[in-house]
Amino acid sequence: MLAVSLLIGACSTPKLEERFHTLLPAQRAAPAPAATAIPVDVTPVAVPAQVDHAQWVVRQPDESLLMLEQDRWAAPLGDELRGAIVERLTSQWGAIDVRGVAQPAPAVWRLRVDVQRFESIPGREARLEATWSLSASQRGVAPLVCRTALVEGIGETALTALAAAHRRAVARLADEIGARLKALHAGESARC
Repeated sequence: MLAVSLLIGACSTPKLEERFHTLLPAQRAAPAPAATAIPVDVTPVAVPAQVDHAQWVVRQPDESLLMLEQDRWAAPLGDELRGAIVERLTSQWGAIDVRGVAQPAPAVWRLRVDVQRFESIPGREARLEATWSLSASQRGVAPLVCRTALVEGIGETALTALAAAHRRAVARLADEIGARLKALHAGESARC
């Protein structure tokens, strides 16, 4: 009888609601006209294994990491990052993502992003450090390899504020990439 009542009690325990967060902006901008767009092949974004989980991993004040069971990314973190970068390059820098297009343009820029650090510290900061490269499909164009380290401070402990800080950091990373992509595509030199 005791076992049955414990089983019934366990089944009636209310399940905590999962919350999903995204790195994509709420408002999607219109892409550049195809005739003037810069064709870019954005490869899958690599992320550190420590944060490559559906659940959000945050750093605690004692420097330990905590996996939040109810707070999750809307998609795998690498996909979230790639989607946010593509969105920003498309809306702000005139790029068009050719990944998956049957017949991409003859001259395509390839973007690789390798995230080395993606830290979430509630009430303090969102940190994003990445190495990225731009290379052209045409011969004779030297690839550009850069490293970007960004910190977006926050003053409140809410995870929505932390997610917004990560969105700002990803937008800043995409803007650094976009400025150099636009220069290279115009035949100008670009440096990190």
